[in-house]
Amino acid sequence: MALVEIKNLHKSFGSNHVLRGIDFTVEQGEVVCVIGPSGSGKSTLLRCVNLLEKPQEGQVIVRGEDITDPDCHLDAARQQIGMVFQQFNLFPHLSVLANCTVAQRTVLKRGQQDADRIARANLERVGLSDKIDAYPAQLSGGQQQRVAIARALSMDPALMLFDEPTSALDPELVGDVLTVMRKLALDGMTMLVVTHEMAFAREVADRVVFMDGGVIVEQGPPADVIGSPKEERTRTFLRRVLDPTHVEPTV
Repeated sequence: MALVEIKNLHKSFGSNHVLRGIDFTVEQGEVVCVIGPSGSGKSTLLRCVNLLEKPQEGQVIVRGEDITDPDCHLDAARQQIGMVFQQFNLFPHLSVLANCTVAQRTVLKRGQQDADRIARANLERVGLSDKIDAYPAQLSGGQQQRVAIARALSMDPALMLFDEPTSALDPELVGDVLTVMRKLALDGMTMLVVTHEMAFAREVADRVVFMDGGVIVEQGPPADVIGSPKEERTRTFLRRVLDPTHVEPTV
């Protein structure tokens, strides 16, 4: 059984039909990178996977449970899914350690000692064990994003969602975050990643999904989709991304 199954997913905002019948799966331990131009529906797809956005039609099935079913215990289902956003969304008045324990204690009902132990282990995992007493304002953007990853990992998710996690970072800080994500992939974490980092997608993804206009245009191994795309829409996008100086010929 796939860890995530998405069936005929539709999402509109008013008259804007953003997702137009998305169908795909994510297998246990698979890293799937979703690429595509702005406005193609990538982030909306990610937000529908944990129902931050509710689709008008279709199903999202996680570990065999249809979380789009009105009778689904949504809070319990969401506990299986960690999400890292473009912005870090840390609590500014809490220390790094407290940011990583508050949801454990309030949602998972863990005791302080267990929550601290798990948070410390995950902060070490992302290379920030020396920052547990710092506050978000004392950290760089890259460090804040790594805290956000540690916070999500501390909830023991079966699936991690990443919504362009490096887009808000200065270029010199991107590498540290991508290194952490590479380690998670090597550890077997199931990951669905919306990204514009083509080198990361090429290196780490088991599968790349190219979206445009609210549909999946093409998907497959990175060597196929990025290295030798079949669809002209994919080729056009990649030319623009991989060679910003390229100008499409006018007809």
